[in-house]
Parts: sequence; structure tokens; C-alpha cells
Amino acid sequence: MAKADNDKLAIREKLNMAFMFQALDENEKDIIVDAMEECKIAVNDPVIVEGTEGDCLYVIGSGTLSCSKIFPGKTDPTFLKAYQPGEAFGELALLYNAPRAATITANEDCLLWKLDRDTFNHIVKDASSKRREKYESFLAQVPIFETMEPYERSKLADAFTEIKVKTGEIIITEG
Repeated sequence: MAKADNDKLAIREKLNMAFMFQALDENEKDIIVDAMEECKIAVNDPVIVEGTEGDCLYVIGSGTLSCSKIFPGKTDPTFLKAYQPGEAFGELALLYNAPRAATITANEDCLLWKLDRDTFNHIVKDASSKRREKYESFLAQVPIFETMEPYERSKLADAFTEIKVKTGEIIITEG
């Protein structure tokens, strides 16, 4: 099923806020948005269960969900947060191979957009690698950085932030 424009916009806004998607260009973000699968979750159904293996993240299209956790020494779950449309959860599973830290359950019928780890790794990691290579190549051509070790240039390249400017826009003002 094709995503509605407002769903695409909500997903894209969430991606723009997440550090792990910062290296992506607009075309790569489009690929991520298009790759996300629709999931319909019924009221009271768990989406994520604390302690289980995680392999995806979700962006909420519609509905609300509750996040709870069982803390050490307790048997009942503690409510942590209510998730609203446009919010995302489960992203830590894409970054770390740790078990799910909490349980997230639908408060009502929900529409979620899911991104699996394999798609994330393929697109995001490739984009990060290409970005680093581009900046390292640039730095290798700058005379002041010629004496740096490749590892040092790599670390410097990772620290770069790309900013797009319009023709005639002032970038630096003297003084």
C-alpha cells in the first residue's frame, strides 16, 4: 500500500530529527521512507516486548501507544511514556544488539511504519561510508592536512557537517 503524503512527511520529519539519519541525502531519505512497511496493530497488542531481540524501528502513523518497563525488584510494569502519531521508537535496536528495554503496547488500533535492520544497515551505513570517503578525499587535497595520518583525516571527516547554501548567501562575515 502506498503511503499518503502526510505519512511520508511525518516519517521524513522524524528521520530529520534522528542523528543516525544525518548522513543521508534527500534521495536516500526518500528510499528509507519508501522502504518502510505499514503495520496495523490492534488495541492492547504489544509491538515491542521488554527483553526480546529487536530488529526494527517504528514511526507512528496513527493511534497512541504506551511504553512501560519492569524495573529490578518489581513485578508490575511502570508506565514511562505515551507515544503519539509522528513519534518513533525502537531505534536503539538498529544501533545496538541489546534486548528491548521496554514494552510498547497499542492503546487503540494503530498504524505504524516499520524499518528493518537490514534496510537500515544497507542504506545508512553505505551513506555514512560514502560521506566519509568524500570528505577524506577532500581533506587529502588541502595542503594544511597533507601531513595528517589517514586515521586522523578519517576522524576529522566524521566531524564534518554539510550545510547547503543558496547562491549569494553570506557564509562568513569579516570581523
